[in-house]
Amino acid sequence: MNVLLHFDASEALASKAKALCAPFHLDCCPESSDEAFDAAICDAEVLWHSLKPVTAQVIARAPSLRLIQKIGVGVNTIDIETAKARGIAVCNLPGANSRAVAEMTLLLMLSCLRRIRDLDTAVRTPGGWHAVTSLQDKFTELGGRTVGMVGFGSIPQQLAEWLTAMDVRVVYTARTAREVPYERLALPDLLAQSDIVSLHIPLNEETRGIMGASALSLMKPGAILINTARGALVDEGPLVAALTSGKVGAAGLDVFADEPPALTNPLLALPNVVASPHLAWLTQETIDRSLAIAVENVRRLSRGEALLNQVA
Repeated sequence: MNVLLHFDASEALASKAKALCAPFHLDCCPESSDEAFDAAICDAEVLWHSLKPVTAQVIARAPSLRLIQKIGVGVNTIDIETAKARGIAVCNLPGANSRAVAEMTLLLMLSCLRRIRDLDTAVRTPGGWHAVTSLQDKFTELGGRTVGMVGFGSIPQQLAEWLTAMDVRVVYTARTAREVPYERLALPDLLAQSDIVSLHIPLNEETRGIMGASALSLMKPGAILINTARGALVDEGPLVAALTSGKVGAAGLDVFADEPPALTNPLLALPNVVASPHLAWLTQETIDRSLAIAVENVRRLSRGEALLNQVA
């Protein structure tokens, strides 16, 4: 069984994955090398997929492919219909990265509230230590604020418990009510009441661009937007305008519409944006949980047994 891990893996991660996958053969191919991937996918029976889209063209170049294993939850980067037509199973890893993403979401909230980007730069700049006077009236605390969760799956539910312990009011919007001690609001009401809006929904045709000019205009003046879900949930042009005018006070972004974003992306030039490279999920603990399930699915596939977390 030939397994291909399509991810920019460190030597330590590659070695760990190969050891865990034994006796099956595993190759690692960085997402940054299309040429290497085109060569490797030809013989792959199992693709461990992270972010680079698995398109119909990719699937066509993989005549032996039997399983696409998403290392994560969202499968919007996989051409599900083409996989189905070829009889290729698609599985994901729900819950494996929930704690890591929840922690990063909290980190981005605090980083925006306490202007960590500015403070880090100040300490590293000559004279910067005493040059932060202009920021003194911009530092705020999380306690006593309202955080609105757009979507309320496992990640925001875990985060909500921590926020409640920090004296934060949590509200959420979702298609269906949950048996939780938090108030469910319609999206416009959530945007109007929240000091921080955090996105936790999948990307599909209904949610694409959900945070556009209209939604951003409903947010409280100076409120913060956090996105650790999918970049295309946000219309970046109106967000740049809202951040520039101060309508949105800050944004913590782990994801972007195009990844990696161009260095000319205006979001990256704004001082009130804290950014990370779509790695909210990536911790050693998440990797261990993910590899355990991914390897088990390779074993099950080899034995003709039912796969874990099959979505297609």
